[in-house]
Amino acid sequence: MRGQRLRAGLRGWGGVGAMAGVCALAVAFMLLLTLTQPRGDGSTGTGGPGLAHGSQARAESGCTTPAMEEAPEKQTLSPASADGRTIEAIKSRQGEKRKLIVGVDQNSYQWGYRNPNSGGTGELEGFDIDLVHRIAQDILGDKNAVQFKAIPTDQRIPAIQDGRVDMVVRTMTINCDRLADVAFSAPYFKTGQQVLAPKSSKITGYDDSLAKKRICTAAGSTANTKLAGDKKAGDLVSSADIENTVPNQLDCLVRLQLGEVDAVVTDGALAASQAAQDPTVELKGDAFTTEYYGVAMKKDADDLVRRVNQILVDYRADKANGWQASYDKWLSATLGKDASTSEPPTAEYLRTS
Repeated sequence: MRGQRLRAGLRGWGGVGAMAGVCALAVAFMLLLTLTQPRGDGSTGTGGPGLAHGSQARAESGCTTPAMEEAPEKQTLSPASADGRTIEAIKSRQGEKRKLIVGVDQNSYQWGYRNPNSGGTGELEGFDIDLVHRIAQDILGDKNAVQFKAIPTDQRIPAIQDGRVDMVVRTMTINCDRLADVAFSAPYFKTGQQVLAPKSSKITGYDDSLAKKRICTAAGSTANTKLAGDKKAGDLVSSADIENTVPNQLDCLVRLQLGEVDAVVTDGALAASQAAQDPTVELKGDAFTTEYYGVAMKKDADDLVRRVNQILVDYRADKANGWQASYDKWLSATLGKDASTSEPPTAEYLRTS
């Protein structure tokens, strides 16, 4: 039964070559699962014990006022095109090392993924990858001057803090917890958490139909944090099992296909792409949060933050080869031709230092 369900899901990948690709991912998933455990220490925005409240929580989370908590996506620096210390260091790299080093996903369909049907090139492609190329073009004058580093969801912040990457462009939601550890650009995409489950499931959304259901989330994701917080507050049915965490979002889809979990909670934009990969699953109910993706960088990389914000202004304004063109190419088939629900609001730059 599980084998039939997995084979049905693989049809959305397109043929025998795709089946081999996902089987490989499934094997990799099982290996990663034995080696990787969610940290839950609060350092990367993961859920965990000891959640604080009030002014102490605001100070520790990176949002020091109720207004900041209400709109963390506005806590960024105003756009500027000037080079500074961070950008000069990137430009000073020599030879083959003169590249922008960017943390990305390699298995989020239509966002950052290696297409198994690309003819063997295996190049990364998707909405996030287009944005990375645009940033590299602006800073280094060559859209291909990029060293991509595939990183798990729960390693996005450590990779920035450790200096392994210059930035992360990986469907990363801007929130107060993460603002304590990294700096963000202005938003470049709007989404919200949704439930993904088999079409045959009686799950109807983020509601009591999740009772006694096994829910999968990626460790370090906003979905994982949301579920942990809601369960503690009594806003999620108490019998829901939220202990099923994995390193990457696609691992949740594999678990769902194998019948090891009953539902996945993730950003609606990613859930829609996973539903496109597997015609046996679908989104259940409406989005129950509002979230914004941003480019994450080191907290003291002010010149890089300002530069990326200027690039985003220009990218949004470029109707021929910018944000809208990338949306039409990668996301319109899964999210709809009308991009208005995915467009971020007009940027506000409330961070002053």
